Amino acid sequence: MNLRCLIIDDEQAAINVLSNYISKTPFLELAGTYLDPVQALEVIYTQPIDLIFLDIHMPEISGLEFIKLLRGRAKVILTTAYSQYALEGYELDVVDYLLKPIPFDRFLRAVQKVKEIQSSGEKTVVSPVPAAYAPTTTTNDHVFIKVDSKIMKVRFQDILYIEGLGNYVSIYTDSGRLVTLSTMKEVEEYLSDTYFTRVHRSYIIALNKVEYVEGNQIFLNKNTAVPLGETYRDRFFKLLEENMMNKK
Repeated sequence: MNLRCLIIDDEQAAINVLSNYISKTPFLELAGTYLDPVQALEVIYTQPIDLIFLDIHMPEISGLEFIKLLRGRAKVILTTAYSQYALEGYELDVVDYLLKPIPFDRFLRAVQKVKEIQSSGEKTVVSPVPAAYAPTTTTNDHVFIKVDSKIMKVRFQDILYIEGLGNYVSIYTDSGRLVTLSTMKEVEEYLSDTYFTRVHRSYIIALNKVEYVEGNQIFLNKNTAVPLGETYRDRFFKLLEENMMNKK
């Protein structure tokens, strides 16, 4: 069974590219293209549509606002030239996030995922993080990460803690928060075990930022607390004992 698709983008050139890609993909059927998202909404509410290729920056209604109006009527693949909206797309449960210019092989991976979701009846999930957005190699005291369109240097000594958000992570530093496309597992591989440890399935902390521990809460810099997960409790306290004056 073919997937009926709509393309919504305020640039005709972008529509032309996606239309061409859809025509080359046997299980996709193009049901319409729209420069105006308002007109597209009328179609979606009256016709069966399986998949929408949706731009973010559009007149009248942004792509992210458009998703909220859909109320789950169709799967969504975001197509945009701006990477900074990836986290919001994740939170709105899009299937994938394609950065323009979109290579055909990357397009195929995204639509194949939609096909598999439709076939299995699974809930929409976000695609794995593209390798190009994972943290780059580290040296002894810092890591390079991609944030929006920038590659930023983050010093280990500036990191307070890291919070996992599915296929994204928030890195909290002394000067603010940085969001990058990566996973907690990938982050662990890049960080030094000497300075950092995982204390929860969603949190990695800098050991030298720990002020005190109370119950199942770890307090960092006195006014920031993260949860201590039961799975990580023994290992965390063993690390603390190595620097404890009174070990009785």
